[in-house]
Amino acid sequence: MVAERIGSLSVDTIDLSLVELLRGNARLSYAELARQVGLSAPAVHERVGKLESSGVIQAYRAEVEPESIGLGVTALIGIIEDSDADTDDVLESFRRIPEIESCYFMAGVESFLLKARVGTIAELEQLIVRLNRTAGVASTRTSIALSTKWENRPQPLEPPTA
Repeated sequence: MVAERIGSLSVDTIDLSLVELLRGNARLSYAELARQVGLSAPAVHERVGKLESSGVIQAYRAEVEPESIGLGVTALIGIIEDSDADTDDVLESFRRIPEIESCYFMAGVESFLLKARVGTIAELEQLIVRLNRTAGVASTRTSIALSTKWENRPQPLEPPTA
């Protein structure tokens, strides 16, 4: 069986198939997963447990339509850090802001790219003011998404090579 190592876990084609199936529908039962990969439900349960404990599978969550829960404005906010900023402190400040959905460390002029969701442009303005007042933030640059064509699209997993 072909396998590759991810962290301390050796992942084979069956594990990748399980991950692919769960990425498509995390509510699949162990019995259904087992049927699709050709193993017993207890064997699948054990494999999924190992994938979870090793960090390959990090979480299960419901995807919701943001506008339906009052989050109709999506913004991408570039952050330029002060030259003497403590990056860990800046990151901790960002973690405490619930409107920030994602944070990416960047190469280039901007240190971080944040994806934020808020209900209104006025709320976005308040968020930008808070970010600009955050210790270690020199400036921000914001782009507002007019619409979302797709996001969180899983990439197809390639089977490990020998």
